[in-house]
Amino acid sequence: MRLTSAVVWATLLTGCSQQASQNQPVNQSEPTAAAASPTGMANASRSADRTPLAEPRGPIDPKSVEAAGQIVQQYGALIEQGRWTESWKLWTNPGAASQFDRNWRDFSEVHLEIGDLGESEGAAGSIYTTMPVAFYGTRKTGAEYRERAAVVLRRVNDVPGSTEAQRRWHIENINFFRI
Repeated sequence: MRLTSAVVWATLLTGCSQQASQNQPVNQSEPTAAAASPTGMANASRSADRTPLAEPRGPIDPKSVEAAGQIVQQYGALIEQGRWTESWKLWTNPGAASQFDRNWRDFSEVHLEIGDLGESEGAAGSIYTTMPVAFYGTRKTGAEYRERAAVVLRRVNDVPGSTEAQRRWHIENINFFRI
């Protein structure tokens, strides 16, 4: 299990590094139904593994991965309610968010299940973290779907010249896993 998790996180971090250096979101095609459950993704895998994340004890440090997790939770709540324009404000690039949300045009119901919080990693004045998620719900045709993805979040370090908005966590991109 530990080796499998290490492989999954190495894959996620490699994708994160590549995306961060390109600073461009991946152009996503329509999600496909995923029959297999994601290996190493507790909470975002099979129905039987839906153990909720532990509630924080006390205030959450806005620099922590827990604060990044709250952004992903907020994003999930907004897309479940169809509040797309509001959800774009949680992204670094609202245009990329709008393009990503085109994935859901043919869906009547969209939900987001969040996996374990990732570790943070620094790069060129920014901090990144990646969280495994699963999008699931129903297509307008009535077919059910479930698709694994990785949400890459970023915040700017407390460096001179950075704004308060830059020092908050934002969604950098979301990448679907293809198996």
